[in-house]
Formats: sequence, C-alpha cells, structure tokens
Amino acid sequence: MARSRKGSRIKTLKWWVLKAIAAGILLVVGLTFLEVFLFRFMNPSVTANETWRWVRSQLTTTPYGRMRQEWRPIEEISPHLRKAVLAAEDQRFLNHSGFDFVELNIAMQDALEGKSLRGASTITMQTARTVFLWPSRTFLRKALEAYYTVLMEICWGKPRVLEIYLNTVDWGEGVMGIEAASQHYFQRSSAELSREQAALLAAVLPSPHRWFPGDPGPRILYRQQRILRDMEKMPLVSVLLGDEMEKVRG
Repeated sequence: MARSRKGSRIKTLKWWVLKAIAAGILLVVGLTFLEVFLFRFMNPSVTANETWRWVRSQLTTTPYGRMRQEWRPIEEISPHLRKAVLAAEDQRFLNHSGFDFVELNIAMQDALEGKSLRGASTITMQTARTVFLWPSRTFLRKALEAYYTVLMEICWGKPRVLEIYLNTVDWGEGVMGIEAASQHYFQRSSAELSREQAALLAAVLPSPHRWFPGDPGPRILYRQQRILRDMEKMPLVSVLLGDEMEKVRG
C-alpha cells in the first residue's frame, strides 16, 4: 500500500512538472511572438546587439560609445541602396521564406570539400541576430535565430524586414543604420545615394569595422564593381517601397 501511494505521488509530481514545462514554453512563445509583432508597428530604438556591447563594456575595459542612429522609412531610402544590399547580401530575399536553402546547400558542399566556410545567412536571419539576440556562435543562438526568423517572416513581411535591417545594421564604429552611414561617409541623406555610393556601402557589410567605404582600398573597389554588375543582372528586381513592390531599372 505504501509503495502504491509513493508511486502515485511520483506520477502526480511528474504530471505537474510536465505541466509547468509546457506552460513555460507557451509563455515564452507567446511573449516572443508579441515582441516580434509589436516591432511590426514600433521601431526598435535599442537592439540586443547594442545592449550586449554596453554590458560587455561594463564587465571589461572595452570602451562603449552609443551608436548614432537616424531612423528612415524604407520609402525614404535610395532605391539604389536597397538594390545594392539585396545584390550583395541576399539576392533571393524576395523569393525565400527567411532561409535560403540554395546558399545553405552550397555552404554545406564547400564544408564537405574542405573549402573555407562561407556565410549563408539571409537578411532576415541577420536582422534576427541584431535586433533580438546576443553575438555568439552557439547552437542555442542559432536555434533561436531560426525561431525568430520564422516569426519575423510571419509578422513583418519583406518590406518591414528590409526596413528594420537597413536601420539597425552595423556600418562601422558608432554608426548604426543607413542614414547615419550615409551622413558619416558621404555627408548626404540616404535618399540621395548614387549607385556607386550604394554599392560601396553594401561592399563593406561583411566587415564594417575593418573596411571603410569613405576611403576604399582595392578589395572594396573590387567588391563594389561586382555588386554593380550583379545589380545590372537584376534589371527588374523588385525594390521594396512601403507596402508595395516597385520595379525599377538599375
């Protein structure tokens, strides 16, 4: 009889533990969904990436300077810049659902052949890292990146994803977003960027703290020309303008 009661208590305890775990998972899913959904209408004034920089500066001797940011709606950003970023970072952005399986397959093939690792992150995945997550390469971070990518594609849509990406991406020391980058490097509004300037800004995105669009070296000039050629190969690429898709020529 005693064993039966003990077994019953253990089963009851397990049931409550499972129930608590399930409730916790539902709570996290609900809160993160709400978080992403709100950013469909609200502009993130502080990103997780910037918060992490501040925390690191408090724990170490790393200096912290708040990044300068001037938010610009997507319709006020040069179509050349939008097109250059798509050509440089994610040419299938308008066709995939957050994950570019073509690039992922190529990256896996390169890894199997022992070639140098290549990135396969889409613009949506990069935005998820910047806005919501901490900078690391752990499995947990990658799993959360995929999770947020799905939520963003569901809640935001392509125009909003690109708008937030362009306004929160790191473009160098103390420079966040396209308007701050345009003013800092070219002393002009992001709406007035030329094709060449847009391609230079897109060319440094893989390493904005090492490469300088205002005084480009041979490698950046080479990347700029490649991006300009890729832009020409997409003469009818859809560039995002508000809630509409406007087709423009390069």
